[in-house]
Amino acid sequence: MIENQKIRPAQVIGPLGEPLTIDDLPSPKTKRWVVRRKAEVVAAVNGGLLSIDEVLERYGLTLEEFAGWQRAVDRSGMQGLRVTRIQHYRDLYERQLKY
Repeated sequence: MIENQKIRPAQVIGPLGEPLTIDDLPSPKTKRWVVRRKAEVVAAVNGGLLSIDEVLERYGLTLEEFAGWQRAVDRSGMQGLRVTRIQHYRDLYERQLKY
């Protein structure tokens, strides 16, 4: 019976090093996704605060969109989430893979 229960942390460490709870996450009505909000959602999933399915449903995101956020954070940190710099960081990552 215990294995069926979802054990979640009450808080995780956010992208800026601060404690992050479900109440601190962006509103489900969020339409404008700035870097900090994206990073908070990625941190919530990585820390176990929310599942990927919950994030997709809560924010109306596609799996590809959220996976892109995770990849960007893994590769380049929060700066990788900046829409104006996506191509720069993609090129940088591809060059690193070559060498």
